[in-house]
Amino acid sequence: ILMIKKIAASELQIGMYIQDLNCGWMDHPFARNFFKINDTKTLQKIQALNISSVYIDTEKGLDLPEAPSREQANQEQHTLVEQVATQPEPIKVRQTSFHDEVPHGVKALREANLLIAELMQDARLGKKLELHKAGLVVERMTRSLIRNPDALPALIQIRDTDHYTFEHSVSTCTLMVAFCHYLGIASDTISSVGIGALLHDIGKVKIPNKILNKPGRLSEQEFKVMRNHVIHSKLILAQSSGVDEIAMAVAAEHHERYDGSGYPNGLKGDQMSYYSQIAAIIDVYDAITSDRCYQKGLPPTESLRRLYEWSETQFNRELTLKFIRFIGVYPPGSVVELDSQRLALVLAKTQNPLKPQVRLVYDTAHRRLIQPQDIDLSDSKDLIKGYAQVEDWGLSQQKLLALLL
Repeated sequence: ILMIKKIAASELQIGMYIQDLNCGWMDHPFARNFFKINDTKTLQKIQALNISSVYIDTEKGLDLPEAPSREQANQEQHTLVEQVATQPEPIKVRQTSFHDEVPHGVKALREANLLIAELMQDARLGKKLELHKAGLVVERMTRSLIRNPDALPALIQIRDTDHYTFEHSVSTCTLMVAFCHYLGIASDTISSVGIGALLHDIGKVKIPNKILNKPGRLSEQEFKVMRNHVIHSKLILAQSSGVDEIAMAVAAEHHERYDGSGYPNGLKGDQMSYYSQIAAIIDVYDAITSDRCYQKGLPPTESLRRLYEWSETQFNRELTLKFIRFIGVYPPGSVVELDSQRLALVLAKTQNPLKPQVRLVYDTAHRRLIQPQDIDLSDSKDLIKGYAQVEDWGLSQQKLLALLL
């Protein structure tokens, strides 16, 4: 018997057991992601979310016999995502090596984290924000990404779950700047996009800490309060100097959705600015790949599969496919397992998307760390088996990522 199946949200019935609502963690008001539908009110609440499909557990609730299993549905999408992500692309010549760019990248990220903490404190105290420093931080990030487009995206994987709001802002900014650079967007526009991305969650300073830092799911009332952070962000930025229309749109519209199901204004399609359409994708990608106090982050392949699926309704499809190609199958900072019984950190893409440059760090046969060694898999017979389940060797992802430094 197939337990977990994927069905259209419109096919849900009372008596079915939701195993996964199949949407972003902050996109639904339910206390859990899994529960039984016991009444019409719950059913209507799910269908009002504009979710295209959900996963049901047929052992715990009603079945839909003709529905595909989760594995069948997901495998089909994984194949399509891999086809997009593995399309060969010309690799730009790196002006600096990954190793040489790391100190500059670390400095840029440290500055960005300190600045967002400072700006949030000013906003909390009701001070007018001075944003010229934000422009300088984005400029420093941009210079690092031009010299080496892999170092910063790898370094933002080094995270601390206690500082999620700060680090999410900095990561979203980094990915926005990197992706816009990849798309060939003009540098002055990238600066505006970066400032908007860095400050997109500044309104969270107006959300009570007991809601912001709640270790579990939010209640329906708390969820409504939390959603108001976007309105607060817009108001705070409107009172600050140095915020142009592009930056404002990124902050004010990053929770809007292409099908009109987002908030706060239910904008649809090109009612959203082009740059907030990008921000919507990246904000969700960073959120679902990050470890939170109540949720373990998804590996990049699963995250990209979900973005691909959600782009059928929630995101600009063309931009989503470009973003998947930009991230790639093994993004910098991923921990992968090799055929040669070693774990490695991905450093950079090569002409062959399935054979990146990596740093060997761990011997799984002897269960020990090894002297780090950088190799180019495109010049090697070694193959990547897949993403490493680092916990299987008693390791922490963050401990391994520290070996990037």
